[in-house]
Amino acid sequence: MNKVQTYVEKVLQPKLQGDGGWVEFVSLEGDVLTLVFRGECSKCLILERCTSWIESEIDRELKKKVKVNAIRKKPYFQDV
Repeated sequence: MNKVQTYVEKVLQPKLQGDGGWVEFVSLEGDVLTLVFRGECSKCLILERCTSWIESEIDRELKKKVKVNAIRKKPYFQDV
């Protein structure tokens, strides 16, 4: 597991869960970080602000510049 994936899963996921959302690490290819947003995040009107915040947090904490590719998914109970 790389540093960015660990950071997403251990630091960012709990923060977003506090607002009813969920983020999943998909991949990091070059400087493109692909994340799946579920729960409240899947229908958020300001997801772009959140992805900008994620980019700045990763830059600040891990000293790595990334561009988030956000994929919206319905909540788990709607995926069935």
